[in-house]
Amino acid sequence: MPEKSTTPTITALLDELAADPNAVLKAYAANTAFRAATAEELTNPDNPFRRPVRPADLAWLDYAPVLPEERQLLLSGLLGHRMLRNVYDAENALLPPRANDPAGVDGARFHSPENRLLGALARPVLENHLFGYLDEGREELAEPTVDAVKSLVREYSERRAAEPHAAFATAAGRKDAQSAATFLLIQTGVFLPASHSAVGRAALAETALAHPGLKSALGDIWRAWALAAPEYHAMFQGAGLTSSPAAYWQFSLGTSLARGNHLLHLALAGDRLPEFLGAATHFLIDLAASAAPLRDALRQSLDLRAAYFGTIEPLTPDEAAALVDTFLGPLPERFGPGVVAAFHRGFTDAARIAGRWDRDLTEQLVWADRIEDYKTAAEGIQHKLVTEKITVDLDTFVESHEETSTTHVHDEHRLVMVESGQMHFWNNVTHRIALSEGDKLLIPTSRLHGSVVLSGTCVYHQPIIPEEMFREFVAD
Repeated sequence: MPEKSTTPTITALLDELAADPNAVLKAYAANTAFRAATAEELTNPDNPFRRPVRPADLAWLDYAPVLPEERQLLLSGLLGHRMLRNVYDAENALLPPRANDPAGVDGARFHSPENRLLGALARPVLENHLFGYLDEGREELAEPTVDAVKSLVREYSERRAAEPHAAFATAAGRKDAQSAATFLLIQTGVFLPASHSAVGRAALAETALAHPGLKSALGDIWRAWALAAPEYHAMFQGAGLTSSPAAYWQFSLGTSLARGNHLLHLALAGDRLPEFLGAATHFLIDLAASAAPLRDALRQSLDLRAAYFGTIEPLTPDEAAALVDTFLGPLPERFGPGVVAAFHRGFTDAARIAGRWDRDLTEQLVWADRIEDYKTAAEGIQHKLVTEKITVDLDTFVESHEETSTTHVHDEHRLVMVESGQMHFWNNVTHRIALSEGDKLLIPTSRLHGSVVLSGTCVYHQPIIPEEMFREFVAD
């Protein structure tokens, strides 16, 4: 008789996943390609597979429920989008700029069958946690007609052209505009390639009989991106950066990852093509409206020509509305008004995600540029805590030489107070902030940062600051 298999059935694995969805995420993040960063791994230009996730934090984060909209910028959102991008990218061929041993080792782990299987199990958990909130608070179309969607798209295009993302002007207007513009360029490199990859994947869908023009329309977008590759890569080189995939992984905002992940999520879901088409329409309109102001911000702050953005033609409101006809084509007539409603969902959801990205990026740029103000605020808060004998929750850390904190965000306002030793603190690739004995810094909720210990030992404390006290010392 054949030997009885002891391998769990798919049903058993799915039952286990349903009972504890966090277990599969812990198993997925245990891949050594996702291990915590070291002091030498602030950037990884030669290893696109080395993507620190902070797996230790998964011991207390819960990915089972839907993450509410107001909590999207917190730690589970950032780490969730890191893991989800890794799941998607593991199905792509990735090449480092040149062969090297670290990339060879991490690449084998990144593309391993075990990692891809765990990723397939982790993906629905992450997508539900990160995107489930989109079903709440969405304003549906009164009548799901093509004309109604075209009217909405036309109006949105007009508004986006008249009101570019605030982050562009914010970057150009900082005291250290060069650092701010560098961070801005890094964020565009997080979602532009992923968004175009999603378009390319959607172009592979078998739609020729139902919508004869769709494959070529999507293919044209992908082709334009591919042809503009020299200008895109030269733009990063001109800024002293690289366009190598995941080179600046630790400086990727969760919202920048989310913009690309949303399009990939819809492109890979075979039953959500109309939603993808709506999201892709938003992507094209937003890109067309952003190209000129983004190019101007980079030229002003980095003296960068940014010729890539010159390859993107602006869209008139009528041209934007015409995208609806191009992408929907005969689908509403053949499949009913549900297709139009789904297109609308994809468009408005993508607009919500882009709006949150703009606010998040703007706040990150402002905070990073006002570090001295936040040091002053930290001194004031600590003085208040001591003189008024106010007790707050506090974490204390004792870390050794070169112990590194992979970039992360906090779910509350925190002080960093160095009792002894020295450390470098960072929130951008451009520079490091030195902190030593007696130094204090206020870190607002959801602001991306990391650190490394420079001395033999560093002892520092992190009091958690209530919102009302934070507002008392921080001016908008």
